[in-house]
Amino acid sequence: MELSNSKILVTGSSGTIGNCLCEALLERGSDVVGVDIKQNRWNAEVHRRTIYIDLRNPDNLEKLPKDFDMVVHFAANARVYNLVKEPDLARDNFLILYNVAEFVRKNNIRRILFGSSREVYGDSGHIIHSEEESFVKNCESSYTATKIAGEAIIHAYEQCYGIEYVIVRFSNVYGRFDYSDRVVPLFIWKALKNEDIHIYGRDKVLDFTYIEDSVDGVVKSLELFETSKNEVYNIASQKGYSIEKVARLIIELTDSKSKLIYETNRTGEVCRFIADISKANAVLNYYPKTNLRDGIKKTIEWYSPRIKEYEEELSKADIITS
Repeated sequence: MELSNSKILVTGSSGTIGNCLCEALLERGSDVVGVDIKQNRWNAEVHRRTIYIDLRNPDNLEKLPKDFDMVVHFAANARVYNLVKEPDLARDNFLILYNVAEFVRKNNIRRILFGSSREVYGDSGHIIHSEEESFVKNCESSYTATKIAGEAIIHAYEQCYGIEYVIVRFSNVYGRFDYSDRVVPLFIWKALKNEDIHIYGRDKVLDFTYIEDSVDGVVKSLELFETSKNEVYNIASQKGYSIEKVARLIIELTDSKSKLIYETNRTGEVCRFIADISKANAVLNYYPKTNLRDGIKKTIEWYSPRIKEYEEELSKADIITS
């Protein structure tokens, strides 16, 4: 797929991965249109190109242009534990995906890329997972259910309507453009304030992936669409790190006096996961470049001058945790 000659709709364009992808596509000459319910605070050009609507309402999609070569669908409520506490957020994810899929079908758009998650693997009893190891019986949360169902809808629309797809499964993406209470930005904020850092699951081991590496996997999927289409790919670092190690690295790099407080794992959260990315290596020539230390260092450098603004956003959302 020639990105410089393509018109691409990116849902969730104000989010961490969505904004970074829009920037990458604009650099390659794509005609990008974003759609989000939240204002884009990160990039003026992406903001200018973004249409602000609520995708839960199918009538709102009538406000979008129709002549896209590709739709990239990232829009979703993405915090696992939030969906455990508020299952209505999972319902919203189902509605948004269905409405976007119907928008694609009704407007004869022939290509879609869906952002899924390593959550679809669940806690299966082993740690390294290839793309074939996603099973409904391992569904840990309502968020996981939205991703498993989302993948099923994408498959069904290919079978029924010939809409070609790529599904990418992300894992613990961190870096710029994230004012949520995800582990990395929250730990950085706590460390800079020398406050206690709470770890939910001392033995939890996950595959942390720097934002640039995550977006590189998406861009390669689009560029090589004719080769990569109608398949699922793990886009991750293929390295597992404990939450404790991530916290201690952040404390070290910020010269913090924060102490670690250990809690039990929260309901719905996967405890052990490392991605097998051999398929992405072979088909996409995807090789993540950023190791954890360098990625965390870059992330701290990005957040440090913005930490007051980050704190204000957490306060507005009422998600500051002790």
